[in-house]
Amino acid sequence: MNKKTKKLIIWGAIILFVIIVISGFKKSYNTMVLMDETVSGNWGQVENVYQRRADLIPNLVNTVKGYAEHEKETLMGVIEARSKATSTTIDPTNLNAESIQQFQQAQSGLSSALSRLMVVVEKYPDLKANENFRDLQAQLEGTENRIAVERRNFNESVKSYNAYIRMFPKNIYANMFGFEKKAYFEAEKGSEKAPEVNF
Repeated sequence: MNKKTKKLIIWGAIILFVIIVISGFKKSYNTMVLMDETVSGNWGQVENVYQRRADLIPNLVNTVKGYAEHEKETLMGVIEARSKATSTTIDPTNLNAESIQQFQQAQSGLSSALSRLMVVVEKYPDLKANENFRDLQAQLEGTENRIAVERRNFNESVKSYNAYIRMFPKNIYANMFGFEKKAYFEAEKGSEKAPEVNF
């Protein structure tokens, strides 16, 4: 083997190594972007099902109002909690523990107001027999199930994303390009048991 052939082999090996490194780097970066977008998309679904619940509330309040006119304080509490819950939104690029906790507190306030409303409903058997009310009840129960499913999907995508950006050597790329850990949607302390929505 002559000197020129050796140089060509060395340069070929260097170029091949650089191509492999760049390809791996590009694949890791693109995977991080895709996973970040998946987390954002799943967060959008969480917000979507919470919005669906909020959209059911005006109809529910109007139905109850027809039967329980003198329960204005409870009805106003539900309306105010709904307003607060729908005004609390999070930018998917800023999914940190603090912003998720603020969102969760607003949603918990709405859940509490709905629970108080359901206690009032127990006093009105005619209301519980109302077909419109029963339909709203079924939709609300279905929405609560959807919320649980979407929160689980969100947390699973966060888990995958966080694990991926923490693995070597991807953690180096993640730090270089500003990919940071995302926060989970965790249950509030003392809420191990899901709130029941009984009409």
